[in-house]
This record gives sequence, C-alpha cells and structure tokens, in this order.
Amino acid sequence: MERCRWTAAGTLLLAALILSSRTARSEEDRDSLWDAWGSWSECSRTCGGGASYSLRRCLSSKTCEGRNIRYRTCSNVDCPPEAGDFRAQQCSAHNDVKYQGQFYEWLPVSNDPDNPCSLKCQARGTALVVELAPKVLDGTRCYTESLDMCISGLCQIVGCDHQLGSAVKEDNCGVCNGDGSTCRLVRGQYKSQLSASKLDDTVVAIPYGSRQVRLMLKGPDHLHLETKTLQGLKSENSLSTTGSFLVENSSIDFQKFPDKEILRMSGPLTADFTIKIHYAGAADSSVQFIFYQPIIHRWRETDFFPCSASCGGGYQLTSAECFDLRSNRVVADQYCHYYPENIKPKPKLQECNLDPCPASDGYKQIMPYDLYHPLPRWESTPWTACSSSCGGGIQSRSVSCVEEDIQGHISPVEEWKCMYTPKMPVVQPCNIFDCPKWLAQEWSPCTVTCGQGLRYRVVLCIDHRGMHTGGCSPKTKPHIKEECVVPTPCYKPKEKLPVEAKLPWYKQAQELEEGTAVSEEPSFIPEAWSTCSVTCGVGSQVRLVKCQVLLSFSQSVADLPVDECEGPKPVSQRACYSGPCSGEAAEYTPEETQLLYGSLQELDELYDWEYEGFTECSESCGGGVQEAVVTCLNKQTREMADETLCVSSRRPPQLLKACSLDPCPPR
Repeated sequence: MERCRWTAAGTLLLAALILSSRTARSEEDRDSLWDAWGSWSECSRTCGGGASYSLRRCLSSKTCEGRNIRYRTCSNVDCPPEAGDFRAQQCSAHNDVKYQGQFYEWLPVSNDPDNPCSLKCQARGTALVVELAPKVLDGTRCYTESLDMCISGLCQIVGCDHQLGSAVKEDNCGVCNGDGSTCRLVRGQYKSQLSASKLDDTVVAIPYGSRQVRLMLKGPDHLHLETKTLQGLKSENSLSTTGSFLVENSSIDFQKFPDKEILRMSGPLTADFTIKIHYAGAADSSVQFIFYQPIIHRWRETDFFPCSASCGGGYQLTSAECFDLRSNRVVADQYCHYYPENIKPKPKLQECNLDPCPASDGYKQIMPYDLYHPLPRWESTPWTACSSSCGGGIQSRSVSCVEEDIQGHISPVEEWKCMYTPKMPVVQPCNIFDCPKWLAQEWSPCTVTCGQGLRYRVVLCIDHRGMHTGGCSPKTKPHIKEECVVPTPCYKPKEKLPVEAKLPWYKQAQELEEGTAVSEEPSFIPEAWSTCSVTCGVGSQVRLVKCQVLLSFSQSVADLPVDECEGPKPVSQRACYSGPCSGEAAEYTPEETQLLYGSLQELDELYDWEYEGFTECSESCGGGVQEAVVTCLNKQTREMADETLCVSSRRPPQLLKACSLDPCPPR
C-alpha cells in the first residue's frame, strides 16, 4: 500500500540526509545562514499526484529566517480506475482495528469545509462519523473536485499545471490555462410527446469527451442511458436507484425523487451517451440539459504545396484541412464549418527555388522576387446596379484569382494561390438610406367653436436628408382633412352665452389638481378626486384627505391623527357636472343656466340637508329608539332633491330619541 511505502521511504530518506554530503550551496544561499537544500524525497504517491520534500539546515546558533522544508508535486499521472480513491484507501486501513471494541468497514467522508485535511471516515451502514487521524497522507486531495492537496495537514493550492501555489485553472473544455475555444456550451430543453405507439424517446445525444453534463427531469417519466464506445460497443443503463457508479469508465451521479430525477457527469465522457426518456404516466415531462461539447473537428494546417516554379524564383502556399480528432483522419470541410468557433487559418506563403534558371550565356541575374514574378492577386469586375433605389439593396460582382507572367499576360489560376490575402467580397449592401416618406404636420384648430366642424393639416414628402421631394406612394399618403367636434354645447343665440365659457367645476378641478406638498409641519394632504359618479348631469366626486408630516431624518411620510393638523380640513366631497344627458344641444331656462354656470357656493345655497321627522319606534313597549330622517331639499321649492346635489354640504349628525317607554304588560 502507498501508506506503508511512505513510512519506509521517509525513514530511509531522513537517514540518508543526515549521513550524505550536502549538495553545493547555491549563489543565493552563499551569504545566508542556511546550508544548501538537500535532495528531494521519494514521492508520497506513485500516481494521481503526490508530494515530495527537501530539507536544509540552519548553520547559525541563532534562529534563521525562512523555512527548513520545501515541497513540490510529483507523480502527476492518472491512476488506473481499479486503484480506487486515495482517501478511501486510508480509511480502509483501519478496518482491521477495533473502534470502541468493534470492527467497522470505514468509508471516506470528503469535502469537509472546516478541516479538509483530517481523515474523517463513516462506518458503513451507520451514521457514525469518526476522525481516525488528525492528518491525511501528503498528496491527498483536499476536495473531490479540486487539484488542491493536503501537505503536512494543510490544504495547499495546486494549479492545473500541477505546481504548488499556482492559480492556473482549467477552462470549461478541460484545457489548462485555456481560453474555452476547444469546446462549446450546449443548452436546451426537451418536452415529452406522449404517443400510444412509443414507449420511449431520445432527449439528447452527448458525444465522447463532453464535460460538466447536467440533466434534470421533471414529471412522472424516467431517464435511461445508452452508450457507444469508439470501438462500437453498446450498453444500456436503466438508472433505477439513487447513487454514484461507473458507466464505460465515466463517473455518474444520479438522484431519484418522487417528482424529478437529476443526472450529473463531470466528464470527460469516455463514450457517446444517448439520454432517453421512458414514458411512465399520462402527464407530460420536461428535461433541461446543459453540457460542454468538445469540438472534435478542427482545422489543421497542411505542409507547403510544391513550388510554383522549378527555378528562377517561385512561391508556395500552405492550406488548411478539416481533421477528426477521434478517428485521426481528414474529413470534408463541412464538418469544421459546423462549429462557429472554428476559424480556418489563413494560408502562409513563402518564396522557393530562387536559384537562377539556365541561360544561353550560362548565367541569369536574380531579380527581386516580386518584380520578375509578381504574386497572384484577386481581380474583380465592376459592381452591378443596386437592386433597390432606397431602403437597402444589394449589388454583386465576380472575383477571381489571376496571375501575371513576365510579359504582362494575365491568366486565371486556382483560388488557393491567392488565399494568402483575404478574398474581396462579392456582395455588398447599397442605397441603405431610408426611402422618402410622408410627414404630416400638426392639425389646424377646428373651424367652429362649438359642435361639429373640420380641421386641416399639411402633408409633405420628405427624403432621408429632410428635404421636400417626390417619390412617395400616393396610396400611403395620410389624409389632410377630417371632421372635428368641439365638446362645448352650442346654445341658442337668445341665451347670449359665450361658447368659449367653461363650467366652473373645470376651473375648480384644475386649481385643486396642483396639490399640496408634504412638509415638516403637520398639514392636510388631499389625494386626487375620483371620477364623477354619473356620466351626464350633476353627480359627485370624493377623495381622501390625510393629516401627514415629512420625517426629515428618514425622508419618509407618516400619517397622523386628524387633530394633529391645524387649519380647516379640505372637503372630501364635491359636486361635478358631466354635461347634458340629451344627445342634442339643450335649451336652458335662465334658472337652469344659473345652475350650470353659477358658482359652487350658489349651488350650496340652493340645496341643503334638513331633518324630516323620525322613523317609527323600534319597540312597541319597554323602551325603543327613533332615528331622525335626513333628506336633501331644494330651499326655494321645498321639494325633495337627489342627494348628490347636497354632497358639498356636510351631512348633519345622526339623531336618536327614546320612545315607547311604558313597561310592557306581563305575559
């Protein structure tokens, strides 16, 4: 066991350190009080990441600054699957040691937030958790999902580069210090489609190498796994119970609840997984999934193509081919175009065969490369006419790769020869400015001051520069004339009433809507009036009036009892007029005109509450009560009126009087 090897290795190393000669002291330690560092110890583990240490001795009788021991990681290779968990090995080493007079099978307790480097174990089948050792062996992971390791009882940070104290992390694709470009996030949702002919359905296919897989099913149905290895071996798993287990060497954590199921796979997956759903009930189910899918098809740069000339100077280019990382073979380019994250590398160009060609005089001067053998280049035809005169159109052209020889003759060549520079676009937008459109100006005032009339406006055709132009469609031109209605009733001339006049209630409402601001002194604050109680004729409006004060320290408003506010309380009811109830213009008598256009004070003087006797006694003997009857009366005609005409006056208090005081005769 690794535990036993550690003890033996440590004993031998300490003895060797004492007896062996020290290595030469480094430049940085030469002037210090420390001796040179000793050799590194044997690794605490043979796989899975362990720790090794080195010692040094203080040469002074005084205390030396710094530490006399240093650590480094070692054996940073994956352990075989059958090796098991290192913390679990340390717990199982206590299986043959009695605890409180009894043997137990001990299982590891991981991810202790308080002391991750103590050896805490749980007895199988019980809730008993015991700290069997204050420190785990060096190299034990602090947490299951981290590379941080315990050294001398302390949790030390370890980066994905397996260096102590390193902050380098893996990206979501599993690449150390990567930029996340080698994988893509896949997120989605599946909803079951119940069918009498189907017992199951495929939710999602998760390819080999995917990481951080999370699925959650909600509903009565159940998840089911199908796997296929790269060698073509297939298997199934019904996921019937909660637990953690291996499927094709991929660790799976599954939780089963009455109304949902949760599946987690940290990855990387060692096979292609197909997640299916088995229908189990009449209700629908939904599955949410998320995982990081590796980009298994990537561009790979090729070697340089053959030189374009055998002598006298030529050029050669590289290209890019789509490569399948799983099968290690070249595939069609369309597989790499499937991933938007894949960016095809630009070709590289270099000169070649610069030796002069044989000449009749036996020698030919080598001229600069780009003078005697110009590079292939892109050439284009003129742009076509724009497909639209405004509002955005397109125009196109043809682009081809050409080559010019020494005599200046131009001929088309393969496009790859020009790929050292970007190809010019073959399509571009044009005339993207807005088309002319109609602009309607404001309406004129109505041609009448009461009743029905007409109003007009100017409509112009304006282009994208704001200039008056043509080109607007007559079919979409807004109308320049429409009817208008002035809500003021038209009265007969004999009444001599100005049609511009407004009812006094409008003016009063406008004045009251200005409101009163809350201050640091208690004051009455009225809220907005309600809508009129009637749609025509005279009605009533109500509102709330509160006694409020502004609390300066908290800048908040507090409600107070009414008696805390000084001054008259604003009225909470008032009369309102919603116009005549007849659809046509009404004729009014002078008395009615005075009622409509008089002040609210005159309305108050015309109508008021008055007592009109009492109700019948509530009892015939033995003592009862009578309630005073209050009615709204016209003070001039003494006729009973609608109560809404008296809302601006305060209703008199309720009056009661005793009655039928004679004792009731005995039964």
